[in-house]
Amino acid sequence: MTGDTLQIFSEFLGTMILVLLGDGAVATAVLKKSKGEGGGWVAITLGWGAAVTIAVYVAGSMGPAHINPAVTLAMAVIGNFEWALVIPFILAQTAGAFVGGVLVWLAYAPHFKETKDQGSILGTFATGPAIRHTVSNVTTEIIGTFVLVFALMMFGKNIFADGLNPLVVGILVLAIGLSLGGATGYAINPARDLGPRLAHQLLPIPNKGASDWAYSWIPILAPMVGGVIAALLYLVIT
Repeated sequence: MTGDTLQIFSEFLGTMILVLLGDGAVATAVLKKSKGEGGGWVAITLGWGAAVTIAVYVAGSMGPAHINPAVTLAMAVIGNFEWALVIPFILAQTAGAFVGGVLVWLAYAPHFKETKDQGSILGTFATGPAIRHTVSNVTTEIIGTFVLVFALMMFGKNIFADGLNPLVVGILVLAIGLSLGGATGYAINPARDLGPRLAHQLLPIPNKGASDWAYSWIPILAPMVGGVIAALLYLVIT
């Protein structure tokens, strides 16, 4: 593979692993007859933090390991990433997230059949608000993604031991999930929500219900806004 092609593939692969392990943690906690059923929010956030860590280790061996369109856009805004690769990265991330969602379905197929609650099934794939309030939901996703992207940029001002950076990124995502995730499920990543939501829409999942496309624009648009705000602040202070 050429350099650009390898980087694009790394975003696909990294985001696929991110969603497989992250949504897999949700499936473990909410689907019927799972050994982890009832694991709760702390188990889910720990799972997502670990998922981010592993995904960054994998993708980072071949590319910048953005695994998130909001990060890709923000890095382009501050001049740390080529604008020509922004769209290819975002497409690869979304495709990887879609495949990750499909793999979760394959891994838990019997449990989806046993689960009757449509909200739990959709929640395995995509995010949704605890209280549906558009302004608050948008604000929460902007704040969460701002923290994510700004912290990632400031990590670059620090020196970590070799191989430690992905672990620190996982802790960052864990912190966001524990502190801000309860309001909207902390998408903070458009691909992480859109790809699996498409999988939910297209897969023959029993009892699945609607994919809630009326809400879907929030975890797509708000994280991009939060990422850009973080990038602009970074440019101002550095």
